[in-house]
Amino acid sequence: MSLFLRPPCILGVGKNYQDHIDELMGDRPQYPVVFFKNPASVISNGMAIKIPPIARTPELGVDYEGELAIVLGRDALDVRVSDARNFISHVAVANDVSQRWWQKRIEGGQWCRAKSFNTFCPLSEPVSIESVGNLQDLTLETWLNGELVQQANTGSMIFSVADLISQLTTGTTLVAGTVILTGTPGGVGMGRVPQRFLRHGDVVNVTIEGVGCLSNPVVELD
Repeated sequence: MSLFLRPPCILGVGKNYQDHIDELMGDRPQYPVVFFKNPASVISNGMAIKIPPIARTPELGVDYEGELAIVLGRDALDVRVSDARNFISHVAVANDVSQRWWQKRIEGGQWCRAKSFNTFCPLSEPVSIESVGNLQDLTLETWLNGELVQQANTGSMIFSVADLISQLTTGTTLVAGTVILTGTPGGVGMGRVPQRFLRHGDVVNVTIEGVGCLSNPVVELD
């Protein structure tokens, strides 16, 4: 899968780590919290996260979210949990960049728009699922300007990768090439004290053992 070919669909999952729910004082979900992310927001390793003027708001700001991403290798409908891995072709490192004011404040919250500005979906070059071990036993780390800000094991997901695929394909066909972002752990900028949002000159690095590394500078556009 080339990152220069836009995926047909990007589905994001929110509130999938308890420590992230706790830091934002949210409620544990009964079902996966799902949103769409614009396929045109994808950029690759080394490319800049570009913050447009519309995303520079008087309160809150642009946040990082290190995540494990999976890519479906074939159309998927009503997939059983036990068979879910067989539908995955590739795995990647993702940064679900999010503009928190648009997500939390405007018109009751606009998750899709908040997460879909151009360049707001950095993805590493995907690796074959066959080269990756247990998807629920991977260490994820996010570094901001050399400071470790997120660290978690994917085993602490509320909904496992297999659960997500099964639930998201129940009664719904996800086409081949669909990317699923599986959620971020605690440590995001909005949850820190004081809050820390991305600004010009920052560099965000996300690593997942056995999957890869993702590094992106931050640029504010005029």
